[in-house]
Amino acid sequence: MKPIQVGLLGIGTVGSGTFEVLRRNQEEIRRRAGRGIEVSMVADLDTERARRIAGSGVEVVADARAVIANPAIDIVVELIGGYGIARVLVLEAIAAGKHVVTANKALLAVHGTEIFAAAHARGVVVAFEAAVAGGIPIIKALREGLSANRIGWIAGIINGTTNFILSEMRSKGLDFGVVLKEAQRLGYAEADPTFDIEGIDAAHKATIMSAIAFGTPVQFSSAYTEGITGLQAADIRYAEQLGYRIKLLGITKRRDDAGGIELRVHPTLIPATRLIANVEGAMNAVVVQGDAVGTTLYYGKGAGAEPTASAVIADLVDVTRLITADPEHRVPHLAFRPDALSATPVLPIDQVITAFYLRLQVVDEAGVLANITRMLADHQISIDAVLQRESAEGERQTDLIILTHDTLEGRMNAALAQMQALPTVLAPIVRIRKEELS
Repeated sequence: MKPIQVGLLGIGTVGSGTFEVLRRNQEEIRRRAGRGIEVSMVADLDTERARRIAGSGVEVVADARAVIANPAIDIVVELIGGYGIARVLVLEAIAAGKHVVTANKALLAVHGTEIFAAAHARGVVVAFEAAVAGGIPIIKALREGLSANRIGWIAGIINGTTNFILSEMRSKGLDFGVVLKEAQRLGYAEADPTFDIEGIDAAHKATIMSAIAFGTPVQFSSAYTEGITGLQAADIRYAEQLGYRIKLLGITKRRDDAGGIELRVHPTLIPATRLIANVEGAMNAVVVQGDAVGTTLYYGKGAGAEPTASAVIADLVDVTRLITADPEHRVPHLAFRPDALSATPVLPIDQVITAFYLRLQVVDEAGVLANITRMLADHQISIDAVLQRESAEGERQTDLIILTHDTLEGRMNAALAQMQALPTVLAPIVRIRKEELS
């Protein structure tokens, strides 16, 4: 049978990895897909570099539209990234009747509803396993492996840069700024790391997983996003003393009581006994809770040339298998049939229910703790644990650490405003959310 012809838009790290894995495992891939898969055309502005990677026998062009216009190309792989030209090219490829494979989480999180609707109308597939958690097959697990389940929640370490930084802060006792520079030197962080350290990259991925888990359109604009730039070594140390570790988590939860979905990314205290709390370095992990299967964990490399290429090629194999299938009987892009997607809203952050870690720098005198616990009680917030640092000789101030039970974020906001106004509270109160993930 004639091999499937693939056109590649962009041949950077992932594109070169895709070539290498296809070359190395071509026989295994052919046996799985039922026919060969060949990259026969590449578009990249740096045509000289592209030719060195692609080798002889592959047509290299600077114009991506030439790939889309080629009638011999069956599948277009978009590896350009970003929201701009990538969106235009993906929609043009769909309009031309091409199947699309993409690793572009930003594109799908922001424009996924438009893209999936266009693909459904044209009867083509948009596959995106590589868009979330690199080589971990979490999209397939959510869309297919867990399709019997009513998903309750998902929590994931889905950005390797921030996990590397937090792991180094914990193991070496260093502050954020010092570790960020080291991460940049080692190549774990970009020269401009904003998307990673501010939680935006993780929010893109959490948005996609949320839509698949709960059968809603993608709703990135409603996601709450908070990065790790404000974390201090002291908070990581105190969390450790209390039996917790701090990770940047992407969290989405079904909230039947509130008629909505929680969708949020922020630093989170997790019990150190949880498997996900022990995911270190640049690794990724996702925990999914389903009503039938219980809690499942997916762990592996979330980035890199070959791990991401693994997911890209898995999508190529899937699309190859489906090319002759009736479009109405393919796995839906967001797991649920397009006409069965719900309009369930994402809840505003003040309606989120979670527990909290609070660190207050206070005057070391009688009555301070009593005042603070009274204010929490006034807002119906119960305390789980309290840790007070012993003041050094001659000091008149100390750190007061409080762990709370679950409460509405809105109540905590009101209590924090009241506590912050106390003359005995000497610095801005540190607040970090806490999840038991059980």
